[in-house]
Amino acid sequence: MSDSTIRALTPETFNDFAALDERNGGMFAGCWCTWFHPDCAEKEQRSTRRALKQRLVADGIAHAALVYDGDRAVAWAQYGTPEELPNIHHRKEYLASAQRLPDYRVTCILVERGLRGQGLAAMALRGAVELIALDGGGLVEGYPHDTGGVRRKNSSFLYNATRTMYEREGFTYDRPKGQGNCVMVRQVAPSPGASPVERATRKRRVPRNV
Repeated sequence: MSDSTIRALTPETFNDFAALDERNGGMFAGCWCTWFHPDCAEKEQRSTRRALKQRLVADGIAHAALVYDGDRAVAWAQYGTPEELPNIHHRKEYLASAQRLPDYRVTCILVERGLRGQGLAAMALRGAVELIALDGGGLVEGYPHDTGGVRRKNSSFLYNATRTMYEREGFTYDRPKGQGNCVMVRQVAPSPGASPVERATRKRRVPRNV
């Protein structure tokens, strides 16, 4: 994994994301990472979710950081504005305790089966934060599982990693959310000097230290 890189999810990288998705059974329960997007008829059928996700990417309203091992995407972190990703878990409780909505939220992190436990989830989150910085930064929220620092052998249920990992990546605990999840926050400063074209096509090395 010494050749790991981060690329943004774009129409040009969509097929790499799709291959990762297909190798892992459509992400979680075959959702094609559409669950968090606004409700629509295309979300209701597994057969139409791929096309929905591709359309959202083409329209510039679906975002993610893809982790590559060489030319193969092996992990991803989905992020977006609350308008793009309104359907978070425990939404009613979350809204009742929210003082303000974030500028961006990270809703889903997935790592290729067989490659988990190697720091790729942290790398994907780091990549999402860097891409958010290129888009102007702001208040970023994530909703990981609060496992009390206990590492589980079966991590397939962890759709957004753990509180411990978020803390290592500079996020701080804000409040609980549902049973076993929490709200983590980080203020991300804007990254200067990147044009819109660079934001869409940027490919760079990100050190993996987790």
